[in-house]
Amino acid sequence: MNSKKIKLIAITGPTASGKSALAVRLAHILDGEIVSCDSMQIYKGMDIGTAKPNKSEMEGIPHHMIDVADPYALCGYNCARYCAEAGDIIQAVSSRGKLPIVCGGTGMYLDALIRGTKFGDAPSDPDIREKLSGLTSDELYARLLEVDPEAAASIHPNNVKRVARAVEIYEVSGMTKSEWERKSHSSVSPYDCRVIALDILDRSVLYERIGRRVDSMIKNGLVDEVASLDLTPGTTAAEAIGYKEIYSYLRGDTSLADAINRIKINTRHYAKRQQTWMRHRNYLNWVIACDKYDTNKNNLKNIVNISLTLLKNEINVI
Repeated sequence: MNSKKIKLIAITGPTASGKSALAVRLAHILDGEIVSCDSMQIYKGMDIGTAKPNKSEMEGIPHHMIDVADPYALCGYNCARYCAEAGDIIQAVSSRGKLPIVCGGTGMYLDALIRGTKFGDAPSDPDIREKLSGLTSDELYARLLEVDPEAAASIHPNNVKRVARAVEIYEVSGMTKSEWERKSHSSVSPYDCRVIALDILDRSVLYERIGRRVDSMIKNGLVDEVASLDLTPGTTAAEAIGYKEIYSYLRGDTSLADAINRIKINTRHYAKRQQTWMRHRNYLNWVIACDKYDTNKNNLKNIVNISLTLLKNEINVI
């Protein structure tokens, strides 16, 4: 690794692939601290539905970039703010002699962070924005899939604001949001980073793990958490998977069983989009996580050993 840059490793993968458990194990072994890269775990009070690690799961390892944003803010959180705040934390962790370990499945945040993206104002046009506001969420997302499938893979269809903004950038500039960020705002990365990507090749195994996770969230009080938050409709936080569906149940629009089923379906779709994003990144170092249960200690040990071998022999980070 380049000694003039900050040494950094990152762990990514689809939801329920075991990223957090691996990050904690590696942090113990490599004397590291974890920097979350999850666009929903940043919000205060949104604990169960975002699968935030609890104190027991953290195992005494410092976790950063969790509970840093107000879920009631109408403007929401954005990638530029994440990169700035996470960058400051990474610098501080490294200055203490610790290894920063970025962990999460929000591809857009991870991409921008490790590439050293510099954010400026992408082009906008009030007339085009007004035209797009007349489209349904399905029509907007279909348009984004048509003009910028790469961005579509990292943006949830329900996040209408981000979908519309990505389409607007294309309509105004003729350049996709992805191209704009690469060509217009690229910079030399301050990090010497290697990324471990967990993947589960058997989709039925991934779906089973997602189902178990959702069932656990319900058992642990997701409905009460959503009810207590009372998020403002239309905000980014209110559109998060798990929260939007439970709000539908609380309004009486659907049954609890249907809401739970919809959470599982939407989470599976999200995992597929994460895997699509991963397939387009040539900087990933793959580790297959193929066990059925997150509590399979032997399998986690194997994944840790494979990751350490990769980091030591192929990447030379340790």
